[in-house]
Amino acid sequence: MAVNGRLQPLLRRLVEAGNDEVRLEMATFLSELVLSREGKEKAAKLGGRTLVDMLDSGYLAGREAALKCLCQLSSLEGNGKTLAEIGILQPLIRDLFVVGMNQLPMKLKEVAATTLANIVNSGIDLEKIPIDADGNTLVSESVLHNLLHLISNTGPAIEIKLLQVLVALASSARASGQVISAIKSSGAIVSLIQFLEAPQKELRGNSVKLLYHLCSQMGQEVADGLRIATGQLSTLVRLIGHNGVSEEQASAARLLANLPVRDTQLTRALLDEGALPIVVNQLNEMNQGIPRVGAARFVNEYKEGLVGILSRFTSLLSDIKVLNLAQEYDLTTMFTNFLNTVGIDGILHASAEALANLSVYSRELSAEPVVTPPKGCFAPFLRKPPKKPSGLCMVHGGICSAKQSFCLLEAKAVLPLVACLEHPDVRVVESCLRALLTLIIDRENLQGGIQALRNADAVQPIIEIMKEHKTELLRQRAVTAVERLLRNEDLAKYIVLDPNVHTALIEAFKYGSNNTRHVAEKALQCLNKIPQFSGVYQTQRF
Repeated sequence: MAVNGRLQPLLRRLVEAGNDEVRLEMATFLSELVLSREGKEKAAKLGGRTLVDMLDSGYLAGREAALKCLCQLSSLEGNGKTLAEIGILQPLIRDLFVVGMNQLPMKLKEVAATTLANIVNSGIDLEKIPIDADGNTLVSESVLHNLLHLISNTGPAIEIKLLQVLVALASSARASGQVISAIKSSGAIVSLIQFLEAPQKELRGNSVKLLYHLCSQMGQEVADGLRIATGQLSTLVRLIGHNGVSEEQASAARLLANLPVRDTQLTRALLDEGALPIVVNQLNEMNQGIPRVGAARFVNEYKEGLVGILSRFTSLLSDIKVLNLAQEYDLTTMFTNFLNTVGIDGILHASAEALANLSVYSRELSAEPVVTPPKGCFAPFLRKPPKKPSGLCMVHGGICSAKQSFCLLEAKAVLPLVACLEHPDVRVVESCLRALLTLIIDRENLQGGIQALRNADAVQPIIEIMKEHKTELLRQRAVTAVERLLRNEDLAKYIVLDPNVHTALIEAFKYGSNNTRHVAEKALQCLNKIPQFSGVYQTQRF
């Protein structure tokens, strides 16, 4: 008889059975069937409650058969809600945590852990479902502490599944806070980091994914743990250098990319592990179209992580080794290309941040022009200064290049940065504006930087950003840019025609941060010097 034909009467006998022996027989038959999606859904709806009730019996054989059935049913994502609503979580958690006479054999605890992982990964609202008589839920601190203790004191098979549970909870916007709080209070971060050295691939992979999700709120703790642990950082670096692209690789790259950039010790440790050339090599291969085995989603996540790792090295350009490598690998051109060719927000943000970091050093690295003194016997008496060489950078005043002096103009990075000023992701806009600001920070060549922005049609987008001021950081940077732009007489006469500029500066002066207010005041003083506007400006009180 076909499976579907046997399923209906089997479920009926299971539900209607009046004794444990019949239930055991039916549950055993059910656990041996290979069910279709429709079969699993039907079995959960019709027989799920009976199977959960069997978990509460003292009859070990019945508990084992029921647990194996429920494990198979939980593998269908849609069954997670059904099983949770009929109370499966309470006996599952009890059987995982209990010790002593009534504890399940370890093999059955593995089945319970697998079932729990399946249910948690089904996406249901677990923080509202009680798992005991005290009203605790799966994200209660005591329950999470028990899970963390169990993870560190059982075999790999259970640890893999329980780490999957933590990964699912940590990736949930609603539950992540409780998970992070429990990890902090229990001091479990070092134990979780140590799983990176586990021989089991699944264990390593789940550890990497969990640590990545923890980085959003406890990145410094993860960074500290990686620095003090032995070998784990090296493991991550080796992993991102493997051929192909797996979920584990993508998670490792994004983990390293999201560790705090301000931790220069970690950046130096990554440098010592050879991460910079590894990342450059991987990105070059991807840019050259060398096929990467892996799902498209993981390829994009992997590339985003690699660009983020590479970007963090640009925050350590004070280290001569990093500076030399940045020149050798022509990082300015690499990050400019990412702006031009990639639509992934994380890559745009990291690339703009890197270009800002690199551009800060352009003035210092711009080569001084060689001026040839006039020749002839009367040369010493000539009062006319030697002619200024042509081809000098309008922003940095020397001989620039993308590779050696990180010049944004030479890298042709200004236009793509300006194009991103209208990007919907605020972080991307903040970073691009920061990079463009580096062109107008040098007083000596301020007019050249302003002209570079005018040539790229950056003035109006900057003014619009200041008017909208979606974030305080955006407003501060836009106000700073406008204050600099107002130092150009011709441009100031154009800017002043927009009455909303004055309104935006007044608001920035009244409601902005201390830095914003200070710069806004200077900008308003610039407006006061423009004849067409001074009369209007004098009437304003701010």
